[in-house]
Amino acid sequence: MSQDAIRYDASHLEVLEWWEAIRKRPGMYVGSTGERGLHQLVFEVAGLAVNEVLAGRASSVDVTLTPDGGVRVADDGPGVPVEAAGDTGGPSLEALLTRPHAGAGLGGRHAAAMSLFGMGPCVTNALSSHLTAEVGREGVRWVQEYKRGVALTPPTAVGPATGSGTTITYWPDTDIFGTAKCSFAVLAERFRELAFLNQGLSISLTDERPPGGSRPSRFRFPGGTRDFVAFLDARAGAPVHPDVIAFEREDPQMAGTVEVALRWRGSREKRVRSFANSVLTPDGGTHTMGFHDGVAAAVTSYARQRRLLTATDPDLGTDQIGEGLTAVVSVKLDGPEFLGATHGTLGGAAVRACVASTVREHLGAWLEGHPEQAAAVVGRIVRGTRQN
Repeated sequence: MSQDAIRYDASHLEVLEWWEAIRKRPGMYVGSTGERGLHQLVFEVAGLAVNEVLAGRASSVDVTLTPDGGVRVADDGPGVPVEAAGDTGGPSLEALLTRPHAGAGLGGRHAAAMSLFGMGPCVTNALSSHLTAEVGREGVRWVQEYKRGVALTPPTAVGPATGSGTTITYWPDTDIFGTAKCSFAVLAERFRELAFLNQGLSISLTDERPPGGSRPSRFRFPGGTRDFVAFLDARAGAPVHPDVIAFEREDPQMAGTVEVALRWRGSREKRVRSFANSVLTPDGGTHTMGFHDGVAAAVTSYARQRRLLTATDPDLGTDQIGEGLTAVVSVKLDGPEFLGATHGTLGGAAVRACVASTVREHLGAWLEGHPEQAAAVVGRIVRGTRQN
């Protein structure tokens, strides 16, 4: 055994403050020190505002990219509690900005998961050169300043508030992110997804950086996933049937809800987008397997009832049924079981059976109730199968 090993003691241990640990390994908390990481800083803060709306405490979220490289996220909710004012009943402003996982209790099926690892806005605070938090609550305006995660001032009452809500403005630390800049298009895509997946959610994104003037966009889609499918297949050729088929069900067996929208178009491309608690699951999982099971069962059953398939024909498979299909599959679960830290694949044995049952029942009912459109859809699938 070496002398270094023998001399190993507590003096060899490095104890870091929470903000020091985040700043030392930023990629572990936001994914990268490039553009992807900058976008995650936005989402860590915006998640609080989005969930205020989903909880019914606010009506809108406003995100602004400022000309000096900052980002401002605001909501019109009641304002997060301020410990200095004696507020209780939830994580305080200071806790959210300085304690990892302080907002973890805001999850569940009624919240949109936007934090990469559930850390929350303290990650954004630690990786920002400067951050200002403003809270309008019970008629009082509170302000607190931070520098690289460290509070410069306590929450300070600076006068009456003209309204209520929470506004966090921060400037990403260029020592960590260099010259990388947020992409308006990437942020717009994610906020548009959230608005599609959560009816009633209104998000505005404004880019004040262009020299020619600000670039505002607002995302709100009362039709939910039905609107999402129409958006996805807008340039995919003529529809086989005009209606977007959409349905939703709550199922206690999987402790959550499933929402599905789909339509077949004339193209051969298959586009199935899946989400769990508003998180994109690019590798699918039990919810997409259940979706495919249900579609195959409903279409095969209809084809056999109408004698479009003979007794010797095999059941229709996922490949045949998926040709030209655009679909959005969204589940919202009390306790989603993701496979892996990146949340790319959803697990949960009950989810597959519950989604399959819902899709089989509702798609089967639609086919029965819309014979002309059903004939166009199923006839095309059967013909394609026999041609192959």
